[in-house]
Amino acid sequence: MAEFLPADRDGGELAQDGRVMEMLSEHTLEGWLEGYLLTGRHGFLSTYEAFVHVIDSMFNQHAKWLDTCHDIPWRAPVSSLNLLITSTVWRQDHNGFTHQDPGFLDVVVNKSPRVVRVYLPPDANCLLAIANHCLESTNRINVIVADKQEHLQYLDMEAAIRHCAKGIGLWEWASTDQGGEPEVVLVGCGDVATQEALAAAALLAEHFPDLRLRFVNVVDLYTLTPPHEHPHGLPDRDFDSLFTTDKPVIFNFHGYPWLIHRLSYRRTNHDNLHVRGYKEKGSINTPLELAIRNDVDRFSLAIDVIDRVPRLKVAGAHVKALLEDRKLDCLAYAHAEGVDRAEEQNWTWQRVTE
Repeated sequence: MAEFLPADRDGGELAQDGRVMEMLSEHTLEGWLEGYLLTGRHGFLSTYEAFVHVIDSMFNQHAKWLDTCHDIPWRAPVSSLNLLITSTVWRQDHNGFTHQDPGFLDVVVNKSPRVVRVYLPPDANCLLAIANHCLESTNRINVIVADKQEHLQYLDMEAAIRHCAKGIGLWEWASTDQGGEPEVVLVGCGDVATQEALAAAALLAEHFPDLRLRFVNVVDLYTLTPPHEHPHGLPDRDFDSLFTTDKPVIFNFHGYPWLIHRLSYRRTNHDNLHVRGYKEKGSINTPLELAIRNDVDRFSLAIDVIDRVPRLKVAGAHVKALLEDRKLDCLAYAHAEGVDRAEEQNWTWQRVTE
């Protein structure tokens, strides 16, 4: 009902007839959406990642209500509650430490597996595929984590739909273990986490062209759990095939690292699973500076691989020293200039076999 400006033209018609409603009050928006869904319509709530915690208790109550309604035969299905979590922890170079908190996912996974789903699309096409699935679903709470800044695009639409339908996948084009058993598995889960993991894979291919590395991307967080714990859980035989039963797994995660251990602790190769994620270290940092402070950056991940692949522990010392120097150079540049170096900031994926 407020003043309509020329800048509001794109989407303004939606706002004027009430299909887009905005105010800085997450609990009010959540209440609006819950009521809107109960009228038989569809919708989603977009909110800052750090402040979705404002509706923790409202999420909890809606999840319990949905779970109970599964056992009431006369109750008609309603559209799912879709939460788009954006302005994420890894892109807070203007807001800083107060806006760095990916912990809502830890709250979500406490609820009934009949109700909750968590998706971390690595690029825009995967986000479209996931959003389409979520808007078609009923009786769920779908949590999608996707940053609103520009990111690299890895998959065309057809490939993205396939990848998201599976929820997890081996990216052949980023792997170097074709025709053999990998020496290490590198995993990305989340947009920034996947980008840094891919950059680490490229660094390793540059310095160790004979390294047999397998790259895995996780979109559906619940694929990590056994199927008897969640309907989206990957069967043990498929999990073991992807992650091996005895090789090191370097897992780069969007959120707090212990959540991955919590979901996968029953898996065969859990003892070899090394997770990187947010460690409550941050300020008004550049993107790469923040990643380095939390050890989710490309250099730290490549060093993790060197440390955990037996034949590289000694032979990789020179490369390890080089990567440590590059980290220090990047931190010094960010501190002096307030931006990341162009080499890292403008990095794009190139096939490691080229």
